[in-house]
Amino acid sequence: MNRGGVGWQRSIDAKKEYRVGDRSMATDTLEGILERIVFFNDENNFTVARLQSGHSRDLITIVGNLPDPNPGETLRMQGEWIVDAKFGRQFRVESCISVLPSTLAGIQKYLGSGLVRGIGPIMAGRVVAKFGLETLDVMEARPDDLLEVEGIGKIRAERISKTWQGQKEIRDVMVFLQGNGVSSTYAVKIYKVYGNRSISTVKENPYRLALDISGIGFKTADSIARNMGSTPELK
Repeated sequence: MNRGGVGWQRSIDAKKEYRVGDRSMATDTLEGILERIVFFNDENNFTVARLQSGHSRDLITIVGNLPDPNPGETLRMQGEWIVDAKFGRQFRVESCISVLPSTLAGIQKYLGSGLVRGIGPIMAGRVVAKFGLETLDVMEARPDDLLEVEGIGKIRAERISKTWQGQKEIRDVMVFLQGNGVSSTYAVKIYKVYGNRSISTVKENPYRLALDISGIGFKTADSIARNMGSTPELK
């Protein structure tokens, strides 16, 4: 994987108000490229990683439960800045989504990072040279077109397509859950239990979370349900 430092075309570091359950709290937003993972816990996805944000060469330490983190991907996070007595200034992540790159350089780095199985740095350059800014659209909707790239045969194209679709499912689930007030910590737990059925399961009955997901009680499930415009039926 390519884990070298690289600038990012834009950085967001703004403060705003949002609501979690019945309480209002301030949060910071940070966006950048995940450069390397320092520590990762397979059981709960707790992650310590280094992030490149803006044009600064200094990497930012981020900590929190990240959904399937991979070096090379761009993350948009909400959370708060903290100062650890031992490790210094860090960004503690409350919610996190993976954002697809929108520039040629960003797309090439993203694909060449090893994030997409079947594509390395050299192949990423060939794919981007062939399809330009349409590269990700091709992988999404026209994966057979990848056969036009030198070095990509049917088996490799199928492997690339399968990996891409799997990552898309994770991104869609995280966007849906966190868009409905689910923290990154619980979003990871929900995905581990329900997998690609997460969206349909939560839509059908968000109160089921209180039974199936460790740490989610009725109050949290009710808050999620209300964010979705759903309330329990009274009988």
